[in-house]
Amino acid sequence: MTGYKIQKFPGTRIATIDVCAIGQQKHHIASMIEIDVTQSRQKIRQYRHEVHHISFMAWLIKTIALTIKDHEQVAGYLQGKSKVIIFDDINISISVEKEVDGHKIPIPLIIEKANERSIESITGQINNARAAVMTGKDMVLESRSSQMERLYCLLPGMIRRSIWKYLLKHPHTAYRKMGNVAITSFGMRGNVNGWFIPISVHPLCFGIGKIIRKAVVMDDAIVIREILNLTILIDHDVVDGVAMARFISDLTKNAEAGRNL
Repeated sequence: MTGYKIQKFPGTRIATIDVCAIGQQKHHIASMIEIDVTQSRQKIRQYRHEVHHISFMAWLIKTIALTIKDHEQVAGYLQGKSKVIIFDDINISISVEKEVDGHKIPIPLIIEKANERSIESITGQINNARAAVMTGKDMVLESRSSQMERLYCLLPGMIRRSIWKYLLKHPHTAYRKMGNVAITSFGMRGNVNGWFIPISVHPLCFGIGKIIRKAVVMDDAIVIREILNLTILIDHDVVDGVAMARFISDLTKNAEAGRNL
């Protein structure tokens, strides 16, 4: 008989399974784009030298948040059949990979009011979250899991997913718990040249891929540039195609120009 081993299934994965199940029911439109971040990365390196340490991810979060403020509906929650709830602040949910009881697990972190925060502040919050020590008893970053959260993992799948459905039908509660934008950046790890399409329950979600050096044509010359692979999911129930195109166009311009640097 072939040998095998059994690993404990992390409780945090149960919520991930439920999010995927509900997220597949949303009417997201996926846009896979390339952004030339050569100039932006040069500005970040100069900023680090002259001002303060910042991370590329923190700058990108800030840029995304400010661009969303110019196109607020892309992060709106649909309520019923006749209302779209648009919140003033951009609260962005990201995942920080941590080792918990010997397993590497993505743990959620909310960057609140990302549109108002400084890049340094966002960098500090992410770094502090990565450095925080956690155990299997921690379900939510920076706080102990509540009795209700521990009970969640014991519920049947149908009941757990009905909780997510209820949450999404009540935008104010959903916004308070998970923000209005999600960013997944695990595509930046490894050496994979391509895109990945995330699954999300948020109105707006970004899948951050790897930055690669690539030959492109500029001013009739072939040059080597740093290209970011980026996937954007936008809720088509809330935003039509023209508005999506405008948002993606402005985000590309802001990211390529190094906005805020």
